[in-house]
Amino acid sequence: MSQQLNKQRHLITVTNPRSPVSEAFRALRTNIDFSSVDERIQIIMVTSSGPEEGKSTVTANLAAAYAQADKKVLLIDGDLRKPTAHKTFSVSNRYGLSSLLSQQADLSEVIQESGVPNLHLMTSGPIPPNPAEMMASNRMSALLQELRQQFDIILFDTPPLLAVTDAQIVASKSDGVIMVVSYGKVKRDIAAKAKGNLDKVGAKMLGVVLNNVKRKASEGYYYYYYGN
Repeated sequence: MSQQLNKQRHLITVTNPRSPVSEAFRALRTNIDFSSVDERIQIIMVTSSGPEEGKSTVTANLAAAYAQADKKVLLIDGDLRKPTAHKTFSVSNRYGLSSLLSQQADLSEVIQESGVPNLHLMTSGPIPPNPAEMMASNRMSALLQELRQQFDIILFDTPPLLAVTDAQIVASKSDGVIMVVSYGKVKRDIAAKAKGNLDKVGAKMLGVVLNNVKRKASEGYYYYYYGN
């Protein structure tokens, strides 16, 4: 396998764009675009109710799908507790979001090329002692306003909703939220509780990604349900 393919090992939208899974991500992209008539959906937060539901993989593939549609895309790894984007794209995490918010680096230093045309990456940066406070800061709000001027789509990967308050904070600053749910793993009441946490901050729910639905015994598949 080439270094480039290995670098994008989780990006099926890049490595196998004709697959049914890639088509599902393009359908998700299209449905998001048509989900709001009056308001522009520009900052999209992706989260889950609990860990290991595939939210980071979904975020990366959706970002690539937008980039393939000639959108200038920024993927922000906002999981300042267990970041993964730098591993997915095999890039340095020396500087990132936490560096920027703590004034240890400038914006130009923390935006990296992802290896996918039109897709840029802001990794988490070093894990800070106060992630929730960073997310809630005025500096975070100002940063998102600045990024709106530079990118068409900003995808924000956050920690699970029921683990910490970070995702709720980011949701209040986003235009819409997608929740990833692992099929057969998460009970309905847990998912409902997670959605209730979003409702408390007035988040706009764009829909739910039902992940790991088996299409055949030998392959994984993503099925999407849209709407509230």
